Order: sequence, then structure tokens, then C-alpha cells
Amino acid sequence: MKMHKSKVLFGLLACGVLLAACGGNKDNANDKGSDVELGTVGEFPVTKEKIKMTMMGPGTGQAEWKDMPVFQKMAEMSNIEFEFTTPPTADFSTKLNLAFAGDDLPDVLFGTSSESLTPAMEMDYGSQGILVPLEDLIDENMPNLKKIMDEDPSIRKSITTPDGHIYSLPMIHRGETAIWPRGPMWYRGDWLKALNVTELPKTTDEFYDLLVRFRDEDPNGNGKKDEIPLTDVKMDSTRPWLMGAFGLTERGIEEINGEVVYTPITENYKEYVTFMNKLYSEKLLDQEVYGQADEQKKAKGQNNQIGLFPDWFSIFTTGKNEKDATDDLMFQPLTSDVSPEAVVPGSTRMARETFAITKNCPSPEAALRWVDYFYGEEGSYFLSKGPEGALWEFAENDKGEEVRVYAEGIDTSNTEEERSKITPNYGITVPTMGYPETEDMMILVDPNQEPDRTFIEFIDSETQAKITPFAKVPYPLLYLTTEETEQVRDSETDLKTYVEQMEAKFITGVEPLSNWDKYVKTIESMGVEEYVSVYQTAYDRWAE
Repeated sequence: MKMHKSKVLFGLLACGVLLAACGGNKDNANDKGSDVELGTVGEFPVTKEKIKMTMMGPGTGQAEWKDMPVFQKMAEMSNIEFEFTTPPTADFSTKLNLAFAGDDLPDVLFGTSSESLTPAMEMDYGSQGILVPLEDLIDENMPNLKKIMDEDPSIRKSITTPDGHIYSLPMIHRGETAIWPRGPMWYRGDWLKALNVTELPKTTDEFYDLLVRFRDEDPNGNGKKDEIPLTDVKMDSTRPWLMGAFGLTERGIEEINGEVVYTPITENYKEYVTFMNKLYSEKLLDQEVYGQADEQKKAKGQNNQIGLFPDWFSIFTTGKNEKDATDDLMFQPLTSDVSPEAVVPGSTRMARETFAITKNCPSPEAALRWVDYFYGEEGSYFLSKGPEGALWEFAENDKGEEVRVYAEGIDTSNTEEERSKITPNYGITVPTMGYPETEDMMILVDPNQEPDRTFIEFIDSETQAKITPFAKVPYPLLYLTTEETEQVRDSETDLKTYVEQMEAKFITGVEPLSNWDKYVKTIESMGVEEYVSVYQTAYDRWAE
């Protein structure tokens, strides 16, 4: 597997050397009756002779998978050439269901998700033998993924179904923003400077006081009372961060010290909606929070009207450049009278059901060795940025150093669109491990350009200070049994709809908080006790 010399770590090769004794055997074939002779585990080529397989995945419409350099180069390196079926993302779930129903499945599924290949489907088709169990094959054929799971046993637990099998592979995140469950909240830095704010609020009282200053002291400096201290779209992005001030990290099922609770009927949640009602009634929370779309929120941000807002990066709302955006500080977790310790929601740092092998596959071992490349640092970068010569190429700078620059013909004003034509790792979940990007991995416009990691380092610093120490996963990523899924299906939808409606009414004052007890009794009548019991049983099984 000789590729261009680079500073990228060759973890895959190292694992291949250690585990070489596992490879080189002629594996038994599947029902097709063909034999596939494999190479050495952890090394290219995967198979000694060229073979063909079929793959199905969601197309994003940017380019055909057969034309993508990632797949073309992988075919050259691995000796495995895929024929692709890629329905549009919007139709993919329907097409996948039809493929299962009509027994017209490919050899592998790539880029699926828990929305298209649902946990229920995975367990059902796995138990029927339509999806291949992978747990033993992973240990024998995937040194990169095995190493990751050995280092973090929670990954294996979270992808193992209640029948003890693993039927799909995950997308694992370990980059700078991996701990984020969603985009954080950001304070507008120039507003903080205008008001001479040198320390961010750490309690709900201090937070309230700052929002009042945002409303009343003209921090955008235009002489108008047009400032909106806090905004969101239906509270969907700000809710988890603000609920943390009251000791909760999720509106719904949450595990707290081993006990599963339904947070919308807790006293802590009541304190949260009471506080938010206060902000709304005093116009500290956007009066259009339940009526606007994300585009309207962004328009207000670019018009310099918002003091605190959620987004993946602040630049997406403010329109600032990265340099100026380092003044926009991440929200500092809050405490309150009911929660003296700060807490924020944390991500499980993985997504399931991104890769599966069907009974039709001529060599599950070969398919797993092929995909394992993407779980190593070199292969992860390859899947993200493509092979040399597609999106990027090596060039020598004035110091005689070899650096990565955008390849000839790449539109550097729209590099993401260019990347979407090179790799399937764009807008869908894919089987890989996301690693932090080091300086030598950065792609420059000009070889003599100094790599600028200022913004990345700012994001990492803010994350390490304001999320990582306080992060708690609300509820582990786990599987419900088929019976458990059926038990909670109807009540889950009804509860979610009712709670969403009532939260909006409580916060805006349409429903007085004096009706709280009536609200709780309504939820209890909807079977919430049995609902929680199912999730408690599933949690106990996972924890054991």
C-alpha cells in the first residue's frame, strides 16, 4: 500500500504488521459458491485477484459514486470494484425498504443511517440472516476498528443488538467538535466589548442581568432599540444548553445516576420553563422564536441585532470572517438555585447503521477489510478529502517543505462543493473515525501560505473550557428490543407532540404556569410510567 510520502500516520500499516498472521487464507464463500482469496489483514490489496461487488447508498446529487476519485482509487488499491445503486437521499429510505422487501439487495450498504436503516430493521433483518453478523469478523479482519473499540468499550456496547450480534458499523467522531451534541450558543463579541463585559455569566441571575443590558444599552450602537438579546428557532438548539442550568440535559428520556426519568414532568423542568417565560415576557427572548425559520434568524444576525444565538459556528449567523469570529465567545454553562453544579449535554460521539453487509456478499471478510481503512487516520483523511491529485496535491514551498495545496482546477471559493464531487463523505453518515486535523493535513491555496489554525484552535479552546468538563450524555446510544420498540412507539409520538405544544404555551404565556399540575396529570394519563420503565430496562441491560 505504497502511497505518496506524507506526515500522516500510517496506523493501518502498523496494525497490519501486528496482525498479519490473521490474513492470507482462502475464505469460504457465501451462497454464490465462489471463493475469494484474501491478502494480508490491514494491507492492500485486500484480495489477491480483482473482484466485483455491489453497493447501495444515498446519492447527494453532486456526482455519481462511480465517478468519485475516492471509490476509483479504492478499487485500484484494494482490487475490489463496486457497482453502485445510489437513489437520491430524499428517496433512499423508500428504495432501501423496497430492496429488502423484494430481496433485491446489494452486497453492502454504505452511508446509511438510523433513519434509513432503522434499529428495528437492523435487528429484524439480522435475525433473519439477511444482514450478516459482524462481531467475530470485526475482530479477525478490522484491526483499526478493533483497536478503537478496545480503547473505548462503550462503542462495542452501543453497536451490539440485544441478541448479542453486531449487524452494522458506526461513524465515530473524535475531532475538535465531537463532544458537541449540536451547535453551541455564541455571544456576539462586539456587543460584549461595547458593554465592557470581561467575564461571562455563570449563574442564571447573572445571565438575566446581561440580557437586560443587551436589551437596554444599545450594544450594536445604532441608536435604536432593535436589539434581540437571545434568539432561536422553536428553542430546539438553545433548549439543551439552557436546561443545563436546571440540572437537565434533554427534554425527554434522561438517565440521572442510573435512574431513567422523563424530564418534562420534573420540578427542574418546571423551573426551566418558568425562567424562559420570564425572559419571553420581558422581551429578552425573541418574540418570533416560535414563528421564524433559520433564514430569518440568520438575517437578524447579519443585521447585527442578536446578542446570543445558536449555530455550529457563529460565522454562519453573523456573516463575519473567521478572524473576527474569534471575538464571539461560546456560552458559559450556568448554575441556578436548583442546580449548583454546571452541566451541559454531551454527544455520544458516534452514529450507527452506516455500513452493513448482506447475505449476498461474496466475501464479508473482504468487505470489512476494505472499509476498515476508513477507521485509520490515513484512511479517514482519504475518505474526507480524497486521494492526492483530486481535491489536493503536494507542492514545495519556499522553505523546501512539502505541503498540501488545492489541486489545479479546484474552485477555491467553493471547496466544499468541489469536495462533494470527490467523496461520498458529504452530507451523509459514513463508516469512519473522525480524527482531529493536524497542521500538516491542512490544504492551502498557495504553498507559501502559512497554515492558519487560529480559528480551529479557538474552537478547540472554547470547547475544552466550556463543554468538555461539564458534558453529560443524556441517555446512552443503545438498542430497544423489538417488543420494547412496539411498547413505546405510540406513546413516544403522543408525548413528544404534547410536550412540544405545552412548552411553547408555557414560555409564551398562552398557558399559565398555574396549570402545571394539570399538565403533569395529562402526561401521566398518557402512559409515561410504562414508557419510562421500558427505557429503564433497556438502560439496565446496556449498563450490565
